[in-house]
Amino acid sequence: MAEKIETGSVVEGKVVRIKPFGAIVQLEGGAQGLVHISQIANGFVQDINDHVAVGDTVKVKVMSVDEENKKIALSIREALPKAPRQQNNFKSREHKNNYEPRNRQNSGNDAAQAKDPVNDFEEKMKEWLKQSNERQAGINKRNNRRNGGY
Repeated sequence: MAEKIETGSVVEGKVVRIKPFGAIVQLEGGAQGLVHISQIANGFVQDINDHVAVGDTVKVKVMSVDEENKKIALSIREALPKAPRQQNNFKSREHKNNYEPRNRQNSGNDAAQAKDPVNDFEEKMKEWLKQSNERQAGINKRNNRRNGGY
């Protein structure tokens, strides 16, 4: 069945059938393999017919060969040329010249402004707890008035 077909090789084949789950591709020598819908293109594939049609010649990469069950898994996506890595123009915050943390002011006294993150968190939690208790007290007070003080 797969004397010439080796896992990892890129070969050409012809689309002979299209199913909702993938495309059946006939390879050289008459062997047929399945290109699963997830291996049709790099992006999301809603409808295979938008990407391939019966009779199309496609390049496929052989993902696996199961001679016992006579199944060949193919991928069009893996056979596509790799796009060159694009260099992004983004820099991390540590490297930005104009980066200032949100809680800092430009007064010139950096040592006095630097806060301990743990203490800052504890201060915020204390403030939140205080506000929460005040809100709950207000709710309880309103409920007591509605219920006649009980």
